[in-house]
Amino acid sequence: MRRTPGLGGLVLGVAGVVAMLLWVGGDGYKQTLVTTTATYALVALGMYVPYLMAGSLSMAYGAYAGIGGYAVGLLSNRTGLPLALAWIVGPIVAAALAVLLGLVTRRLSGFFLAAVTLLFGLAFSAWLVDAEGISGGSGGLGNIRALNLLGWEPSAYQVVVGSALLVCVVAFLLDRLRLSPWGVVVRTMRDAPAAVEAAGVRVPVLTLVALAIGAAVAAIGGGLFTYAAGSVAPETFTLNLVFLAIFMPLIGGAGTPWGAVVGATLAVQLTLNFPAVATSGTLILALGVLVIMLIAPRGIVGYADALRKRVPVGWVRRG
Repeated sequence: MRRTPGLGGLVLGVAGVVAMLLWVGGDGYKQTLVTTTATYALVALGMYVPYLMAGSLSMAYGAYAGIGGYAVGLLSNRTGLPLALAWIVGPIVAAALAVLLGLVTRRLSGFFLAAVTLLFGLAFSAWLVDAEGISGGSGGLGNIRALNLLGWEPSAYQVVVGSALLVCVVAFLLDRLRLSPWGVVVRTMRDAPAAVEAAGVRVPVLTLVALAIGAAVAAIGGGLFTYAAGSVAPETFTLNLVFLAIFMPLIGGAGTPWGAVVGATLAVQLTLNFPAVATSGTLILALGVLVIMLIAPRGIVGYADALRKRVPVGWVRRG
């Protein structure tokens, strides 16, 4: 595992997936929770690259997830093309739009960048309502046909398993990207952009690449949710999802993409799975972020890793 950076996180992630699938069993509601968790995790992982690695906070991720969702809906209802192409077309369109939006807002940062991209997300939702001939209007698109992969149509449970494994693969790849030379330069750019520019690396280009990667990952999540739900509408991917996606890596741990996965799991459990806190789950989540920032600034994953490093020391001392 030491020879392959990020492999330890993948092993723990797969173990978590196995435990979750044992918990789910044949319960349809729990299966829905898993696909929702996978969607939240993919959107949060999409935000991880430009936000936590590159330091560029874009609030347009509801639009990027929506592009992925409508790619599934449009290919299903308006064409006879294989539905699997939606997970290729959607991320490409979302990445291209993220690059275009990044070029327009390249001189903005901080609050102003967040505000402009937030308005773009709202404008995109309004356009979906007005473009009835394309998007189906406020009613959206439904009756998503079954996915057919060379004659194989996955069952609902197989979709759940596939979505959980997809999250693990994406988190692992982003973790490897974070540890790669490119990732090191991007993280350095976040803290010292002038030094990176002085080294001959174009900071705006790195930012655009990070935005494109993030938008593509979010679009994959949007397509997954649309397929699992069987429909997509303008209100499917709201601002609530975007704000939760900001919190998720902070709860789980901003130091690794796996923190976004842990945060997404907790967010779904608090906001959807516990009836006792269903009406105040988001508030509890926000308070949890404050507590974690005070007690464990590195998040749950970072805190657990610190405890892991302390355990052998205690054993040695007792010996």
